[in-house]
Amino acid sequence: MFALALRSLRHRAGGSIASLLAMFSGALILMTFGALLDTAGAPGVAASDEKTLTTLAGVVGGWSLILVTFAVTSTLTLAVRQRAAETALLKNIGATPAQLARMIVAEALVLGVTAAALAIVPAVFAGRALLHRLTGGGQVSPDVAYRFGGFAIHLGFGVTVAAAVAAAVIAARRTARMGATESLLDASTGGTGMSRKRRVAAGVFLFLGADLAVITATVMRGKEDFEPMATAGPASIWFSIGLALLAPVLLRTVTTRIAGPLDRRGAGGHLAGLNLGRRTGPLSTAVMPIILFTGIATGTLYMQATDNAVNAARGIVATADYRSAETTNMIVIAMILLFAAIMVVNTLVATTLHRRGEFGRQRLIGATPGQVLGMVAGEALILAATGVLFGTLASLVTIVPFSIARSGSPIPDGGVLPYLAVVAIATVLALASTLITARRTLAAPPVTAVAAG
Repeated sequence: MFALALRSLRHRAGGSIASLLAMFSGALILMTFGALLDTAGAPGVAASDEKTLTTLAGVVGGWSLILVTFAVTSTLTLAVRQRAAETALLKNIGATPAQLARMIVAEALVLGVTAAALAIVPAVFAGRALLHRLTGGGQVSPDVAYRFGGFAIHLGFGVTVAAAVAAAVIAARRTARMGATESLLDASTGGTGMSRKRRVAAGVFLFLGADLAVITATVMRGKEDFEPMATAGPASIWFSIGLALLAPVLLRTVTTRIAGPLDRRGAGGHLAGLNLGRRTGPLSTAVMPIILFTGIATGTLYMQATDNAVNAARGIVATADYRSAETTNMIVIAMILLFAAIMVVNTLVATTLHRRGEFGRQRLIGATPGQVLGMVAGEALILAATGVLFGTLASLVTIVPFSIARSGSPIPDGGVLPYLAVVAIATVLALASTLITARRTLAAPPVTAVAAG
């Protein structure tokens, strides 16, 4: 099975690279913040510097761990689901469910170990640059020496490989339970249902986010220092993850509401509506990182803007602790921007490449390249709009309670420009990655595309 897994990875280079990139990005982030723990534990580091480094690694690295695990799991699950036709063929020629499961897990193990190994060198430089940013801003003493060691490597390899294998096991169990005919049907539709476990998990995350929002607006009201941030910041993260888990239902709801207007947009709009309704499962995977990107980035930006405005109005001078907290928030935003952007592009490129056979068949029955691109653009806009809509909803569980706790008003400071910037970035990423990939796919003759797909 291990040899078969290696051959399968080489044969599916596009899908393998997409999964590898997701794992590589996750391992890079985890090792970068893990290096702060190595640095904090070095001999001679002052207690105040050790506390700053440990806190930053714990807060940002902790949320990175959750986001990376979530992203790797969703990406690998998509890759396995895209191979439903291949799985059906293997079943028809005698492969057992156990053999298929071992092959999928072996592939995930190879990708996870490779991605983590490739991330070591970039993580060394990224961790050093992060420490330089902290020393330059006065949060850490300039004489603190950078170290990259056991914490960083164990965190990067452990989480990345564990998340990849766990996702492979879950996806393999689902695939193994299907018969050959059911696998072929799943290959054509991508699946539209949601498991009960997924719905329960979504409910738990939504409850945690809402609970922290209530605590922020009530218990933390009027408190100073960073206590309101400690509950308000995680609220949008939990809520975003909960909504992301419900992405198939959310996308189906939005698509149903706009089916009529899409039909009136010509052939491209009609095809976009049909595809979104039929392929909710795989296409909703692209909505998930957009929800996370919009929800967490918007929530953190306006939380920091509100805190800055309140402190300025009260004449509070920024202390070293305050600057450290502000730096942490900005690092959180930068991390989310980078990682979520990679996931949006990665997911949409993988999804679009997988549809080259579908595009070829559409052209063979009369669709023009312009109509196919119009369909893809319509889908990308709807995916972006769905992600932004529910990401905005998730951000409110941080923005409104924190504003109430700090200023007594539910209206945050910061103006509309930060939100417009987040929306613009999400939309441009979705459109650009989809259209560029689709245009390259359409360069091949239709018959060649059908054969390759």
